[in-house]
Amino acid sequence: MTDHHHDAHRPHEVREFFAVRAADWDAKFPDDGPAYAAGVAELGLQDGDRVLDAGCGTGRALPALRGAVGSRGTVLGADLTPEMLQAAVRAGRGIHAALLLADVTRLPLPGAALDAVFAAGLLSHLAAPTGGLAELARVVRPGGRLALFHPLGRAALAARKGRQLTPDDVRAEPNLRPLLADSGWELLRYEDKDDRYLALAVRRG
Repeated sequence: MTDHHHDAHRPHEVREFFAVRAADWDAKFPDDGPAYAAGVAELGLQDGDRVLDAGCGTGRALPALRGAVGSRGTVLGADLTPEMLQAAVRAGRGIHAALLLADVTRLPLPGAALDAVFAAGLLSHLAAPTGGLAELARVVRPGGRLALFHPLGRAALAARKGRQLTPDDVRAEPNLRPLLADSGWELLRYEDKDDRYLALAVRRG
């Protein structure tokens, strides 16, 4: 069993997985807010920027994204699972963003519409990571940034799930760097520590 294979499902399976977990998702991870805020800070957003939280879930990054772009900026949160978006609204995070019920591999956005994308825990849920990352590249302007984030590093996350890390994990740097390059991104920085996973990339072009 590889660490990522189990999570890479077709959209309806991803929806089903998260639908039953949405209600108590935040209660399971109550202390992640500062980690998300620190991850958002790595994007270097400016006042007035346009940013997407791709696979936003219950919206834990949305307050920090709104704080980074200010009242003139645009914050979008896209997720495949209605129950996750409903949980975001119940948590009071809907005020920070326009929430879209959408598959991030087929976004209802024009090309180069955004300055940046934040994506927490998204990569392992994409059945076709190259296509998903290419779609994120399509909607970001040249020079814009992508942050692939998780509040736990790969080893810590695998241990929590009772799994082993394997060399073919899509999130491992030797696999991720060419994957990003093939999708229109250049990897700028890679961190995989116990308390954070962060891959920061820039849109080429």
